[in-house]
Amino acid sequence: MPPRPIRVLNVAEKPSVAREITRHLGGAAAQNRSNQGQQVSEFPFTLRQTQCTMIVTAIRGHMLELEFATEYKTWKDHPPSSLFQAPVHKSTPPDSAMLERNLQQLARQCQWLVLWLDCDREGEAIAFEVLETCQRAVNGRLLVFRAVFSALTQADLMHACANLRQPDRRLADAVEARQEIDLRAGAAFTRWMTLRYQVMFPELGDQVLSFGPCQFPTLGFVVERWLRIQRFVPEPFWTIRLEVQKAGQTIKFSWRRGRLFDRLA
Repeated sequence: MPPRPIRVLNVAEKPSVAREITRHLGGAAAQNRSNQGQQVSEFPFTLRQTQCTMIVTAIRGHMLELEFATEYKTWKDHPPSSLFQAPVHKSTPPDSAMLERNLQQLARQCQWLVLWLDCDREGEAIAFEVLETCQRAVNGRLLVFRAVFSALTQADLMHACANLRQPDRRLADAVEARQEIDLRAGAAFTRWMTLRYQVMFPELGDQVLSFGPCQFPTLGFVVERWLRIQRFVPEPFWTIRLEVQKAGQTIKFSWRRGRLFDRLA
């Protein structure tokens, strides 16, 4: 009996990338179909000196979201400070359910998995979400590779196929650490501020006072700019404007000094 042909599941971070992979690597031989509402392309290819069938599909960014255990979702059952030690877990949000089913169905048909996610820390974290989703469907039997590319050209994609590597767990861990810090700090301070100030200021009603590690520095920039505007004291100044009209055209000249606050100077 001839050996079973190798089927390779290729997962891109977005549909546009999947289309370019298919166009450059599959060409006219590529066939398209739909699975779980997601486009899937299939074409013959030689990967790692092995004749195989490439299956290409895509996700749309992060597939999993980090959240607290159910008992910590009710605000008044636990003090906000408890969120710094509360258990957290990852789950698939409803809008990613079809993407998850698509990956798991395709994974059961394949022996290899190639991760075509963006080549940065965030992309590496998403790559591990895809990896774990696919391996969970097949009890971890997939042979996994990471494609490294910087452009969606045929030369760059072919180079990526010839230089596959293993995904980097350290990069994904860095992203997951940041996600957990953001979740714990954001949720704890949001609950603390909201519950505290709703009592102090009844006019807030049920309004949530949101805190986020990115929100506060951004708010600081806005407040700093507003304070500078409020403290600004206008002063009179003088400048020179010169225009020359010739042959129906106007030529404007700029003064190198720009403006002058001392008229006598």
